[in-house]
Amino acid sequence: MRFITDENLGVKVPEFLRSLGYDVISATEVALSKPDIDILNLANKENRILVTSDKDFGELVFKEKLVHEGVILLRLKDESVENKKKVLLRELKSGKDFKRKFTRIRD
Repeated sequence: MRFITDENLGVKVPEFLRSLGYDVISATEVALSKPDIDILNLANKENRILVTSDKDFGELVFKEKLVHEGVILLRLKDESVENKKKVLLRELKSGKDFKRKFTRIRD
């Protein structure tokens, strides 16, 4: 799977995903301060699943009906980097298919 992480996940989450062998780019590295629509378009262009904590992407997908390669929305009580890494690892190991799906993950 190929991913793009939104700015709100910082730099440690994409580094962690890379350490697991995933192809990951970070909006912080390639699209800093770009509007959400630009991040979604970049994800689509590069066939990447977007990982974010920003629920505005739900509005783009459901209200605006924009096409997407997949969105993983983290809605966690514990927003620490360690918890984000733990939850993502659990979900990625689960074998779930995130391609072209909007997946909300809670803890």
